[in-house]
Amino acid sequence: MTKNISLLGSTGSIGCNVLEVVRRYPDRFRVAAMAAGNNISLLKTQIEAFQPRLVSVADETLAGDLIQSLPPGWGERVLTGRAGNEAVARLAEAELVVSAIVGAAGLTPTMAAIEAGKDVALANKETLVMAGELVMNAVARQGVQMLPIDSEHNAIAQALGAGRHQDIHRLILTASGGPFRDTPAPELWQVSPEQALHHPNWSMGRKISIDSATLMNKGLEVIEAHWLFKVPVEKIEVLVHPQSIVHSMVEYIDGSVVAQMGIPDMRIPIVYALSFPERLPLGLPRLDLTTAGNLNFFPPDRKRFPALELAFQACRQGGTMPAALNAANEVAVEAFLAGKIRFPEIARVVAETTNRVEARPADRIATVLACDQAARKLAATVVESLMAKTGTQSMKVEA
Repeated sequence: MTKNISLLGSTGSIGCNVLEVVRRYPDRFRVAAMAAGNNISLLKTQIEAFQPRLVSVADETLAGDLIQSLPPGWGERVLTGRAGNEAVARLAEAELVVSAIVGAAGLTPTMAAIEAGKDVALANKETLVMAGELVMNAVARQGVQMLPIDSEHNAIAQALGAGRHQDIHRLILTASGGPFRDTPAPELWQVSPEQALHHPNWSMGRKISIDSATLMNKGLEVIEAHWLFKVPVEKIEVLVHPQSIVHSMVEYIDGSVVAQMGIPDMRIPIVYALSFPERLPLGLPRLDLTTAGNLNFFPPDRKRFPALELAFQACRQGGTMPAALNAANEVAVEAFLAGKIRFPEIARVVAETTNRVEARPADRIATVLACDQAARKLAATVVESLMAKTGTQSMKVEA
């Protein structure tokens, strides 16, 4: 039986991998709707290949350009902005919504999907970082499934099948350590955006690549795991594992540690989420432990990579603080990619913003979004202050 999918973020790295899985199993999955941002040329190619019923793009200008490039009859099928994304998420015929929009923009369409009674395959960690309690309460209220696509959370979801929730001792999230895991602290001030975008193990989008380099990505994953698996943050640990073979682990109270392992390829967790509880072959190379070499694990250096500790602090504080953390980080990453600040200043922008922002109970989505906007404005002023002090020269990386 064919499963109809709405794909949020079709032109990003996760979205393209989702479409590769759909292309391999056209009898199992159909893309009923898709939402993209600004990459209209790629979206047009995707529309031609998968023939969705509905699409959404960033704004009216892009929509006009897209409609002109498509056959007649597409005018009413191309929507825009937040409302368009939410319409894609709520499409009646879709049974599963893949949430792969980058950043805070993924929150409202993901909530729209849940409220519409859709199962969600989640690759947008910011949804749970910003509004984890609200989102998971909605999941329980609507009786839908939240299936993680992030390799770490997907691994934990699989490992949790080995025991009872009350018998969890700790969750262990593994991190590659990024491209600068062995770089001395003084040299981090000289790294370029090009260097930071070069991840040693994974092919990812620009934002998540920078987050991996700062270890903020792992911090966001800690907050996500806290809500997704209902585990106190004190029971969540991070280990650097450069080989990216063990994707994460669960330790139980009897001392047993259950790990999920595999080659670093995002199509594996994607097909798990799309086909759950069934498993489907992908024709990928098999993990060969006889040639994998040593598997190393060590604690992260929180002094060289303070973003990780900032995320732990935000999770402990709760309320809207994780939303402020995420907003400040998005502003800081954008500023770094534009050559406005230096690599270590990403965490500094986040720290100064979260120290100054007012945290409130995250009781409504509107409250969370208001905090997000306030934190962005504050973070932008921090960036401007740093630029004025250092006179940073532009090192912008072209998109």
